[in-house]
Amino acid sequence: MNEIVMRTVSRRLERCAENLRKNNIDAYIAENCAEAVSIVEGLMKDGDTISCGGSVSLAESGVLALMQSGRYNFLDRSKAADREAVEQIYRDTFSADVFLTSSNAVTENGELYNVDGNSNRVAAICYGPKSVIFVVGYNKVVRDLDEAIRRVKCKAAPPNADRLSCDTYCAKTGECVSVAKGGDMAAGCSSEGRICCNYVVSAQQRIKGRMKVILVKEELGF
Repeated sequence: MNEIVMRTVSRRLERCAENLRKNNIDAYIAENCAEAVSIVEGLMKDGDTISCGGSVSLAESGVLALMQSGRYNFLDRSKAADREAVEQIYRDTFSADVFLTSSNAVTENGELYNVDGNSNRVAAICYGPKSVIFVVGYNKVVRDLDEAIRRVKCKAAPPNADRLSCDTYCAKTGECVSVAKGGDMAAGCSSEGRICCNYVVSAQQRIKGRMKVILVKEELGF
């Protein structure tokens, strides 16, 4: 990344991290993916029961490889034999020591914005696992919730719907059907494959440090 651009990104991440901490969310800034993996490693113990939401960021950063290293009791839904086994992993995740995911957007005000279709991911973010670790590329940091909403509709949902082979308007056109009509947060298509069903804003937390956000100075995920 250009040195001048990096300085601008760094200032933005510092501002975001400071406000996350004010909201009782631990925040770390990683210079690169390797450092992000090292931070995650330091936040987990060998033998911990861990789980994750579907996340391109975890795979791209190398965190997923750490999770699969054999050091942890990984509730890995990709190894499930059938849908019933997947659903059981979703339920078992509520008792996990650590849940790992990314975030659809993080505001400079220190809020996390996440949108889900199946909603096992946002459910675990809100309640259950003792610790929730977010690995977030700098490309997901936005100014405020309005920008977060638009980011999901135009940048996150379309490629994710395509990745999951969902027959949705956004997968076909590259943006939510609601954008042309003002883009209200919950407005969207009526497809059975819609991936924007539940919307969660995580602001100030009651349990200090349960949520941990690692902001990475690399572009990750959608």
